[in-house]
Amino acid sequence: MSMKKVEILGVTVDSLTMGEAVSRIEGYLSKKKPRLIATANAEMLMRATSDQELKHILNAADLVVPDGAGTVWAANYLGCKMPERVAGYDLAQELMAIAPKKGYRVYFFGSAPGVAEKAKAKAEELYPGINICGIRNGFFTEADEAQIIADIKAAKPHILLAALGVPKQEKWLYSHMKELVVPVSIGVGGTLDVMAGVMQRAPLWMQKAKLEWLFRGLKQPSRAGRLMALPRFVLRVMASKKKK
Repeated sequence: MSMKKVEILGVTVDSLTMGEAVSRIEGYLSKKKPRLIATANAEMLMRATSDQELKHILNAADLVVPDGAGTVWAANYLGCKMPERVAGYDLAQELMAIAPKKGYRVYFFGSAPGVAEKAKAKAEELYPGINICGIRNGFFTEADEAQIIADIKAAKPHILLAALGVPKQEKWLYSHMKELVVPVSIGVGGTLDVMAGVMQRAPLWMQKAKLEWLFRGLKQPSRAGRLMALPRFVLRVMASKKKK
């Protein structure tokens, strides 16, 4: 299945719908080859302009979905029609919704101690019959990594959802993909926090109005500096188009 791609500030992003993303991932799940999925919002794309390791990982990923209104705007501004936003949180929910019927095992890795347990309980409530085959919080040192990898391998998940934050989750998954041998690994940021109820997602009207970034800033003032990446992102994208 051939999909259109667009380069945004040096990172290649796939132009596709949520349905197409799920279909592509289901194709990956039918094979044993480890695949990395990245969810690229404006903040991640801006970070990649100064983090060459992250940029390399994103361009090496098997699928980079447009997670964020900024990414969709940038693609359209640069002349590539981006049909819709494919938010990492929503993508994870879509995959978990089909997991019971398809027999996919899911592993939750990340967030603060106790969060993955609550997210697991929520997933079991929302998606009866789902097999959350393992959980592990995101607080660890390098000395813990061998055991974490062994635990994930023993659980044999089809889907590994890593909520370690950007860029840690992408770098960790990329560096351990071959050891883990998980068909699909996805960096999902705050997904487990939202599922566990420790972080609130923007109301639907704010999501539709493309104001989710503002909601996060109001709820978490500590993010204010990070949210300034959005106007910088817009200016960088506009400048990049002029250069072309």
